[in-house]
Amino acid sequence: MAALGESRPSTRIEIKGVSRFFGRVRAVCDLSFTVEAGEFLAILGPSGCGKTTILRLIAGLERPDRGAIVIGDDLVADDKIWVSPERRGVGMVFQDYALFPHLTVAQNIAFGLNGQRPTRVQELLKLVGLDGFARRYPHELSGGEQQRVAIARSLATHPKVLLLDEPFSNLDADLRPKMRAELKILLQRLHCTTIFVTHDQEEAFELADRIAVLNAGQLEQIDAPEEIYREPATRFVAEFIGHADFLKGRVRGNCIETAIGCFAKPRPLPEGTIVQVMVRPEEIDLTLWPPTSPLAPPLKGKGEEGWEELGEKSEGLIVARHYRGGMQLITVRLSSGEALRSLQPAGVRFPLASRVGVQVKTHAPMIFY
Repeated sequence: MAALGESRPSTRIEIKGVSRFFGRVRAVCDLSFTVEAGEFLAILGPSGCGKTTILRLIAGLERPDRGAIVIGDDLVADDKIWVSPERRGVGMVFQDYALFPHLTVAQNIAFGLNGQRPTRVQELLKLVGLDGFARRYPHELSGGEQQRVAIARSLATHPKVLLLDEPFSNLDADLRPKMRAELKILLQRLHCTTIFVTHDQEEAFELADRIAVLNAGQLEQIDAPEEIYREPATRFVAEFIGHADFLKGRVRGNCIETAIGCFAKPRPLPEGTIVQVMVRPEEIDLTLWPPTSPLAPPLKGKGEEGWEELGEKSEGLIVARHYRGGMQLITVRLSSGEALRSLQPAGVRFPLASRVGVQVKTHAPMIFY
């Protein structure tokens, strides 16, 4: 067996057509996906979509009503076979950490060791940066320290798989980035197959090799973070991940006509077909007219002719503005009544009720039929 903290062979997980019902409530339905050995998969979705249920099914805390679960080479659950949680080689960190309040840090970590060498606890404490904390009790620790104890306890038995159920949700906002970075480094050293459940998109995009997006117990998309953002497979994913706005489009000849211009038609469609065109805030350019501020970006062209080059349908009115650090998210209402958001530097002035020109930077936005 590899020494603690060293990379060791990791384990593949297969979920095959798994369903779980609680009475008439569908928690997960016909779910299938694979987590490769050593991969960090984030499961993302709104509350009640089945994220935690998936972890509990893999850990053996719930039994599937249909389907099969394979961990490594072992079938651990199907309609005939059931392997108990303690025999699956899975470690789990719960949302509330589930530390025993009457046990010390060392005793919490040693709880599942069944008499293994005492030095194991000290190795684990050193691994998670808590050397010297062995005799403290959970109530004497900060939230971040409690989280690290929970992770150390989950790693005590050399699990094949680590499951994390929103482990950062109880931490202060300023502590979360530090703990995310520490966790990522630790799991890379261990080369441990990890499934991480969260509702926080920033956490998922920062930590995960791939992201699985769930909706009402069903898998909408599983892909690399950048692909999830740039090429959402469904309207739900597009709306759930980041900011997305949708414009009504109509097929006219070889293009799709919208309130802000025409876009290339991605595939043959009948004339007059109605579609939805997705644009992200960073794809929207705004131009103030008239340029009342010296910081306002110049119009393309000169004078009124420059405005007309943008096209009548590209005119809009600023109706909202929200500052986000060095950027501002500006909402523009178009002449069609539709609204778009644009991400702009905070130093550029876009006063409320200003008349602006609106342009899209991409010629091939996502089209939903």
